[in-house]
Amino acid sequence: MFLSVFDVYKIGIGPSSSHTMGPMVAAARFLDEVQSGSWPRPSNARVTRIRAILHGSLAYTGVGHATDRAVILGLCGFLPATLDLDSAEETLATVREQRRIIPQDHPGYDFDPDHDLILDRKTPLPGHANGMAFEAYDANGAMLLRRTYFSIGGGFVVSGDELKSPKDVKANTSHEVPYAFSTAAEMLRMAERSGLSISSMKLANELVYRSQQSVNAGLDELWATMNACINRGLSYAGILPGGLKVRRRAAQIYGRLREEQSQNAVGPLHANDWLSVYAMAVNEENAAGGRVVTAPTNGAAGVIPAVMRYLSDFHNGFGAEERREFLLTSAAIGGVIKHNASISGAEVGCQGEVGSASAMAAAGAAAVLGGTPAQIENAAEIALEHHLGMTCDPIAGLVQVPCIERNAFGAVKAMTAASLALRGDGTHFVHLDACIETMRQTGNDMSEKYKETSLGGLAVNVPGC
Repeated sequence: MFLSVFDVYKIGIGPSSSHTMGPMVAAARFLDEVQSGSWPRPSNARVTRIRAILHGSLAYTGVGHATDRAVILGLCGFLPATLDLDSAEETLATVREQRRIIPQDHPGYDFDPDHDLILDRKTPLPGHANGMAFEAYDANGAMLLRRTYFSIGGGFVVSGDELKSPKDVKANTSHEVPYAFSTAAEMLRMAERSGLSISSMKLANELVYRSQQSVNAGLDELWATMNACINRGLSYAGILPGGLKVRRRAAQIYGRLREEQSQNAVGPLHANDWLSVYAMAVNEENAAGGRVVTAPTNGAAGVIPAVMRYLSDFHNGFGAEERREFLLTSAAIGGVIKHNASISGAEVGCQGEVGSASAMAAAGAAAVLGGTPAQIENAAEIALEHHLGMTCDPIAGLVQVPCIERNAFGAVKAMTAASLALRGDGTHFVHLDACIETMRQTGNDMSEKYKETSLGGLAVNVPGC
């Protein structure tokens, strides 16, 4: 099994990888097929109107997660990684005013957001909670093309046919890479046989598809984007959009920590405070629709950057090489989790998002702090084990409460797990593969109302209106 580090980590926008980035990618993908004309249709038929229908979790929390905006932008030809956030608002306003989308190199299509973007909460599509359909019509109202897509977490999108296909849609199953491990146990066996670190094996796999220079540049760009997101989050105050009137807190907390730091007033919760403020800065930016890195999702985007920034600021010797080692190691763990369970809140709850991010961060921290492969696997297991059963219950469908603080706890747990693992020799009772399988089973048993639908948990006990 091979899942690239650049599939695990994607540069995009907030507030959700499943509900914002995925639908934008799906819309753009449908647009490409419309343009290609490689589908059966009458010879003189021409697409004049497009319609989009959101189902299941996407319908329940679509507005709160900005899914409606993402679909419109995707149908206008934009993609998460390159979207100009400043021009997005102008584009959305133009579409709503003209009731028409005019993607580049397309003739333009009728699209009235009030009528052609439908949130269907009654009929979920079979196969996955995050289902959507796109339809193309001619001038007489005859449907020419219909495609279904599913946003399966972390910005990954599959079509209805791909979801039904026996081919693994979660990862590249090519065995052309030298270290094609699909479980943590295989990873440890390969590390022992080869004498290589987890990051070195992961890098060797990446080099099958990319040059060393390309890999390094990509990893450096990921960190630069993460770090810039933290800095923005530490700079802005005010109220987050969405109607809950949640106040940004990271900037204020950061100011107090800097003041204490200047006075050498290091408190007993020093590490927790800095990890938390970095994580909250990212997720406040994510909630505001800013530029983030899915790590491995937007809902959990703050955990890994927080741990990396903490190590960068408070651990000597955390430079470019260590950052790359961290990202490669954590991506190896993320790939194993995604292959054998899920990183999607809609599939397994928040254990799959924040829990996976915490496990990945713990592994990355243990690696750069000198841990052996066994200690790294142990760190990931400790972090994930103590996130099991966590539901995904965003109030009003917004990635704000409890999501922002959960990232802070995920970062703190990651460093705690790394510390515990490094104090041992790698021998432990519960292994990561067993923990991942337990998460998968727990997610399958979990009621749908606790999986990103905002139909249970805090979302119903703390009304958002």
